Amino acid sequence: MDGSLPTASTQATRLDAIRGHFDGWLLLAILALAALGVVMVASASTSMHADPFYYAKRHAMFLGAGLIAALWVMRTELKGVEKHAHLLLIACFVLLLLVFIPGFGVSVKGARRWINLGVSNFQVVEAVKVFFVVWLASYLVRFRDEVNATWPAMLKPLGVATVLVVLLLLQPDFGSSTLLLAVTAGMLVLGGVNLPRMATPVLVGLPLLAFVAVLEPYRMRRLTSFADPWADPFGSGYQLTNALMAVGRGEFRGVGLGGSVQKLSYLPEANTDFIMAVLAEELGFVGVVAVVALFALLVGRALWIGLQCVEMRRHFPGYIAFGIALWIGLQALVSMGVNLGLLPTKGLTLPLISYGGSSVVMICVAMGLLLRVSYELDRARRQVARLRGDGPQDAELPATPAAANLGTSRLRPRIEPGFGPGGLA
Repeated sequence: MDGSLPTASTQATRLDAIRGHFDGWLLLAILALAALGVVMVASASTSMHADPFYYAKRHAMFLGAGLIAALWVMRTELKGVEKHAHLLLIACFVLLLLVFIPGFGVSVKGARRWINLGVSNFQVVEAVKVFFVVWLASYLVRFRDEVNATWPAMLKPLGVATVLVVLLLLQPDFGSSTLLLAVTAGMLVLGGVNLPRMATPVLVGLPLLAFVAVLEPYRMRRLTSFADPWADPFGSGYQLTNALMAVGRGEFRGVGLGGSVQKLSYLPEANTDFIMAVLAEELGFVGVVAVVALFALLVGRALWIGLQCVEMRRHFPGYIAFGIALWIGLQALVSMGVNLGLLPTKGLTLPLISYGGSSVVMICVAMGLLLRVSYELDRARRQVARLRGDGPQDAELPATPAAANLGTSRLRPRIEPGFGPGGLA
């Protein structure tokens, strides 16, 4: 038996052969929400078409397309995605401009948010959410120290987000605009931006958003009807009053799956924006708590995975996890808040549950990205464990390409912000 030490190239080959595992808790939350979505879309849309399962079958078809896209993303190395992230930002602008081009853009109910793909219309903002999160993650990696130390580096992503928001407001889409700005601010904070400096654009931006919100009469009516929907139950308060009646009928255990009355042409958008109200009516308080718990598990696990990546100095996957967690968490919070009468009416779907081809497919892509992040995190841990277990003879291994990717950073070392006592000092 040859007693010589293994060479660096042999060790690198061993490391490359190591595979990771997808996070089980994350996968459980995604599958549970998607399965619940199929059931609730089937239930909420039975009276909306001659074929009672028309929307359920289309929803399952979109989920299938999303699953194929997600599987492809789950097999893609994130370092390759990071290398071409700038192209995704260009795609954001191209997609948002296409809706204004005759022949490409499609107008529905006075809003130009879709492009015609022949077989179906596609709402471009759903792709923009994914692409922008990936681009911003790559930007935070490239300018991580500068974002924390200088005004220009911090203001650049805010400026890019503002231009995207202007294009969204021209469609118009105020809900997605607000969501995009909130995700941008959240990712900058989690990326280590100087908090006192960040306060300035936030204090300037909030009054501007409030001004834009009240500028359009229909938005103003939504705000006033939210304060007292029963003042005009057949006009501006129609959606919210019917949603509240559905929630009230559900009580603790619900009226039973399929037993909703409000979905029978009383509650508008019962299978999309107001699907949570139907769920509350049929599954009651128990069902609402279960949905909230599943979203809490999904978002919490994504944030935890992101934090673990950052601690291993794998910043790009970590920031992607942070961005997707913020996006899904905020959108779910707003959607559920609207259905329960806690927030003004806003057209945001409930991720993984509401019907909607564009939303379903792109959220599946986002979930594929999250699972890929968890896979690469587990793989990196296993590779590090292999290095540690091989003993002193592996001291030279970090010089090899395979080992150099294990949690190293091409940026100069810096003190990471902590979350414990004195963490922001």
